[in-house]
Amino acid sequence: MSQYSTLVQRSEADRLFLGTIPELADRVVMLCTHGKTRQEAIRHAEDVIEMYLVAWKEEGLPIPEPMKSNLFQNVR
Repeated sequence: MSQYSTLVQRSEADRLFLGTIPELADRVVMLCTHGKTRQEAIRHAEDVIEMYLVAWKEEGLPIPEPMKSNLFQNVR
C-alpha cells in the first residue's frame, strides 16, 4: 500500500467511487481515479501514484513527500 493519501468520495451521479491524491494535486492536473468499489478506486490511485513516481524519478524530477498527518486515511 502506498504511503500517499487517497481521498475517496462517492459520486451518485456517476455511480462510482472517485479517488484523488492530495499530495500530487499541485503536480498533476485533474488527477482523479475511479472504481465501482472504494477498494477499486484506491487500487487505481495506487497504480497512478506508482506510475508518476517512476516517471518523475527517471526524469530526475523531485518527488513529493507523503503527508505526515492522519487527516486522510484509506478506510476500507
